[in-house]
Amino acid sequence: MTETATDGSTGAIRIDIASDVVCPWCIIGYKQLERALSETGLRADVHWHPFELNPQMPEQGEDLQQHVAAKYGATPEDSRKARARLTALGAELGFTFDYAGDMKMVNTFRAHQLLHWAGIQGREHDLKMALFAAFFTNRENVNDLEVLADSAASIGLDRDEALAVLRDARFAKEVRRAEQFWTSKGIQGVPAIIFNQKYLVTGAQGTENFVSILRQLAEEVAA
Repeated sequence: MTETATDGSTGAIRIDIASDVVCPWCIIGYKQLERALSETGLRADVHWHPFELNPQMPEQGEDLQQHVAAKYGATPEDSRKARARLTALGAELGFTFDYAGDMKMVNTFRAHQLLHWAGIQGREHDLKMALFAAFFTNRENVNDLEVLADSAASIGLDRDEALAVLRDARFAKEVRRAEQFWTSKGIQGVPAIIFNQKYLVTGAQGTENFVSILRQLAEEVAA
């Protein structure tokens, strides 16, 4: 297991990650980074930040295959190959993608509000992992209040409080401000990974590349 600090512990590399819970490359990239941290023995102070791939996504969501075709011009065969690749990459990294023909792309603004709430309790990372699994492994609608509340409860957070947070949207403004902050910094795609608040790396770069980046950072700090 990677030792991941979430309390700003000294000696840890600060890693800020802007991502969305319906972004497959976000969980792939994180798992690659996690493995790189394990290989280098370095500690990380990880901070997750909200980014919506589809901020205009309607409440009912869209058929995933149709969404990908419209947004990226992908053919059914392109989609099949991409899903097969993601599934294989996920398996190598210990994450399960279980795609199905009837999957939907959904709005994630509520999910980010719940993550904000979890972060106040020091549990944002755990909820982030739970939501990635809910969407990609369990094929659940992470815009649904009950699904979101169940995900919070699965990591030991109060389910009733989670529902209350979602129903009154008490953190909506904070999430919008955070989203706007990162887009104002030029972030247009995710995962966007910032090391020690100085170096931006975008995309799932691969474990070896992350190992190289981490070692360079460690050398820089030591110097």
